[in-house]
Amino acid sequence: MGSGGRMDCCGQCVKYSMFVANFVIFIGGAIVFGLGIWTLVDKHFINELLGTNLFSGAVYVLIATSALVCLLSFFGCMGAAKEYKCMLLTYFILVFLIFVTMLIGGILGYVFREKVSQTMGDEMRSSMSLYGSRRSITTAWDETQERLKCCGVKSYNDWRGDIPQSCCQRTLDGHKPCIENPSPENIWINGCLDITSNYIRDNAAIIGGAGIGVAVLLIFGMIFSCSLFRMIE
Repeated sequence: MGSGGRMDCCGQCVKYSMFVANFVIFIGGAIVFGLGIWTLVDKHFINELLGTNLFSGAVYVLIATSALVCLLSFFGCMGAAKEYKCMLLTYFILVFLIFVTMLIGGILGYVFREKVSQTMGDEMRSSMSLYGSRRSITTAWDETQERLKCCGVKSYNDWRGDIPQSCCQRTLDGHKPCIENPSPENIWINGCLDITSNYIRDNAAIIGGAGIGVAVLLIFGMIFSCSLFRMIE
């Protein structure tokens, strides 16, 4: 490393800082990866009702980039430990590209929050006519209404008398009888549009915020790798 004691001390400080930064980046990447997988697995039942691939696309982007971040943070530590300029330069370039990608994915998550209500209402209403004839739509409606305890778009009246059993409130033995005589005592009275929109917005905020947070952490990785690169002779 440098030619004097001061340079050596400064270089060691940068090296250890890069270790710490990459460890934090690894943890952040692992958190985003876990959140992305959980979101895809737990929210798959409403995909047919969203009317857009923006949300799932943003989640896939963050899952892929967060996995790369976890792997890349390991190489960042190796580059700092071995003091390989080539490895540090490669690390900097790849981190910059991932930074841009993850930042875009995080921004897409927030953009989607504002487009949820605009697209979902029309898509949900058009999909109601396919209930019972298309399996994916039927499953999406049933799981959405049962899990979120809602019925129809704005209310159960949207089903125009052909109320699905998934709108009926559940008991230990099954569903309450609500199809012929719906009432607040036996049917979910809240519509699914507002509940689903809020549900997606909250999760989009979490995923988007985590992605942007990790993107910010990557800046520190780039700063330390660039500094260490310049100190190595």
